[in-house]
Amino acid sequence: MALNIADLAHYRHAGHITVSGVFDAAQTSAVVADIEKWGEEFLADLPTAERVWYVDGGVKARTVLRKLDNPHHHRESVRQLASTPSLVEIVESLVGAGVSVFFSQIFFKPPEGGGPKPAHQDNFYFGPNDLEGVVTAWIALDDATLENGCLYFGEGTNRGPVYAHEAPADEPYNLQLPPALMARQPMLPAPVMRGGVSFHHGNTFHQSGPNLSTHWRRACALHYVNSHTLFEHPALPYDERLKLRIS
Repeated sequence: MALNIADLAHYRHAGHITVSGVFDAAQTSAVVADIEKWGEEFLADLPTAERVWYVDGGVKARTVLRKLDNPHHHRESVRQLASTPSLVEIVESLVGAGVSVFFSQIFFKPPEGGGPKPAHQDNFYFGPNDLEGVVTAWIALDDATLENGCLYFGEGTNRGPVYAHEAPADEPYNLQLPPALMARQPMLPAPVMRGGVSFHHGNTFHQSGPNLSTHWRRACALHYVNSHTLFEHPALPYDERLKLRIS
């Protein structure tokens, strides 16, 4: 499962790489069952004031979550994913030996309306002391296709700067790259099948479209850092106490 020299060169040049078949159907099914249970419990206890942060506004017929934060802290099934040797080997080849999960997310992207995520850079959100020390492992728990909202990447944007982001007045959490900048930046789709993992650099522009299909597009994003990288000046609050040492 280790990346070869050509794979590493592609990642350094393009800012992302997709690896198929890292996890099998049994592993992804177990995580989906667990996060569905967790999501039901979370939604039942979710205060009204926090719903705008977690509920998917694109789905009008029912109330469904768009995401959950820090599953690596709350769910053993995700901790098992995060510590899978084949995954950790790839992560270490990208950012160096000795890695931790600093933050993680579950994205639900429900069918028939699951909302898009505007283009952004993880390193703007995280504000790391080492821009090369962060890599996101985006694990497809369902097939992620053009129809149901796969990721899109700005090729080579990892080799550029971290840009200031902005947010709609009514969505201060939804930080995104300015429209004028994105008007000049092509974004290419990167479908990934269930069990595959898309790895991207913290500077790489990425976004996802809406889910216009009848199928779910669930994913787990694990944000790894190497041994000397911290979120030094983050745009949003992150709890360093939840950092999970993996290797």
